Amino acid sequence: MEQKVQTYFELKQQQKEIEQQLSVLRDEIVAYCEEQGVYETEVGGYKVKTVLQHRKEYDDQKLYASLPDPEIWRLLSKVDSHKLKSLIKLNVLSEEQVSQACTVKQVTLLQIDKL
Repeated sequence: MEQKVQTYFELKQQQKEIEQQLSVLRDEIVAYCEEQGVYETEVGGYKVKTVLQHRKEYDDQKLYASLPDPEIWRLLSKVDSHKLKSLIKLNVLSEEQVSQACTVKQVTLLQIDKL
């Protein structure tokens, strides 16, 4: 069992290092695409594609204050974007009611496929 624990620990360390390297490479590739003014390109037999996405993030306190009925908070219990989206879709809440609690964050996704 000691060997399994040691192997697990070592693999987790490698995973952290790999994730850090991937993050740096990702940032460099995205920056390259932005500098070139392209969203799709081919580089050395690989297709590189970036996709801009907007993600909403909610502030718990501001959201609670914007709810018309405190009982709705029980349905959320904690801000969960998917639950909140469902409540808006079901017309329990409106976008306008929760807009003060929301900030929109732009995220760039990166896809790389081998040609």
